[in-house]
Amino acid sequence: MMTIQFSTKIFAQADLINPKQLKAGLATLVAQSSDCLVLAYSKTDLDALKTAKSKSGLLVELDRLLGGSVTHANLVGDLDAQQASTCVIRAEKSWVASGVKVKRILLVSLGDITPKSARSLSSYSKIARAALKQLSGGSIQSALWFIPSFALGHRAEFIAEEVRLTIQYAGDQAYRFGVRQPAMKFKAKDKADTFNHLTFAGNDACAKELKAAVPEGAAMVEGMNLAKDLGNLPPNICTPTYLGKAAQGLSKKTGLKVEVLGRKQIEALGMGSFLSVAQGSDTPPQFIVMRHLGGKVGEAPIVLVGKGITFDTGGISLKPGEAMDEMKYDMCGAASVIGTMYATALMKLKKNVIGVIPTCENMPSGNATRPGDIVKSMSGQTIEILNTDAEGRLILCDALTYVERFKPKAVIDVATLTGACIIALGHVHSGVFSDDEGLVNSLTKAGHASLDTVWRLPLDAAYHEQLKSNFADVANIGGRPAGSVTAACFLSRFTEKYKWAHLDIAGTAWKSGAAKGSTGRPVPLLVNYLLEQK
Repeated sequence: MMTIQFSTKIFAQADLINPKQLKAGLATLVAQSSDCLVLAYSKTDLDALKTAKSKSGLLVELDRLLGGSVTHANLVGDLDAQQASTCVIRAEKSWVASGVKVKRILLVSLGDITPKSARSLSSYSKIARAALKQLSGGSIQSALWFIPSFALGHRAEFIAEEVRLTIQYAGDQAYRFGVRQPAMKFKAKDKADTFNHLTFAGNDACAKELKAAVPEGAAMVEGMNLAKDLGNLPPNICTPTYLGKAAQGLSKKTGLKVEVLGRKQIEALGMGSFLSVAQGSDTPPQFIVMRHLGGKVGEAPIVLVGKGITFDTGGISLKPGEAMDEMKYDMCGAASVIGTMYATALMKLKKNVIGVIPTCENMPSGNATRPGDIVKSMSGQTIEILNTDAEGRLILCDALTYVERFKPKAVIDVATLTGACIIALGHVHSGVFSDDEGLVNSLTKAGHASLDTVWRLPLDAAYHEQLKSNFADVANIGGRPAGSVTAACFLSRFTEKYKWAHLDIAGTAWKSGAAKGSTGRPVPLLVNYLLEQK
């Protein structure tokens, strides 16, 4: 599936921080056959280059190896101390005699920092994006990325986070809808990027972390790509049946155990709330269960539940026509769970993880659920449906009851649930709701590690007052005030038997406008969360 490959190469003594090893380390790196060597430098390195009396420093030593090419780049103004500025130095004939084999060297500035100064992952992300932008779109096909030059003496775990984040961004940059799979190709002119291979180089100090992080990041990108493809597919193709077959296809590839339940089986389970959403469509609903059993036998699984409305018209409570095409993205929760399960299987993660996806269309018809109808959920609770466009919670509540049978360690549901969450958080953070402090902290930490961030919103008991019904146990909406909160409160009524968190990804799952398309979020968040679980 992937349009870019990732690999690892370890150079035992290549240490660009230690002055005693700097010259030998650089000589080893420039002697590699690659279209481009990527190195990071600090303001201190640039100041040393500009100082005539200076005899050491990364740029000084590199300049000696390249016969003055770095000094020339500085004299013409190509080198800058500002963070994330880049400079490409192209090979000259004189390099060959010096044993230099790389065709280019891409220098990217770390800014005004030292090996002892603190640096956040967000600042690294700016630097990595700038470098990756230079690698893409031209004639460069492969690059050697020397990760310790970016890390500047930080702990080894930070290097692992940097590697996964770099791969995540490289995968984002390389993604083209339909390029990897001819069956998904709808635009004849779309072509894959020329840049297709990124090798992460390191030394003994980070070898262990590097060798683990590269396949983890590569698997995450595969999961993101799958989530994006499923989200971007048109709704006449990506139906509930298609999602079921896509999940079953992963079973053949990875060994995931996949079960797809049809309408009769769903009826037998008593999922009246789920079926009330599906009844307006001619397309049959599906209930998908995916199992990755990489942990010990009997070990409590982590369960991911994804909302899979493959197209949402709003039902009888019909949505406005403007931008309704984007309602094909109402299954991005399902797509992210499928993508995460795929990544989990590729990593051969030594944990038990289960993905559960209720999927259907929400359509208006003579058979569709009406506002005012009362339905019975799998839990036995009755629901007065006051608005058929609040349908995601109606399919999720039955799935959340279903997962009780797994006696889960934790349950996380993922849904493009409410426009109110976009009003609250915009398109930066996904909303997270939970009464479990440990689960919230773990998801928040995973979000920071992947820059696929979440922001906690309240789940106070007082909000349940808005969901009271005169005729049923609960209403499916609580009015306009705190719409994302009351939606989460509704779901919480079905999760009392286990630890649970709800992710509202309505503002982060896709982009509109010229950049329209699925983002693949929150696959990075979920993958990082799973990696950190003990």
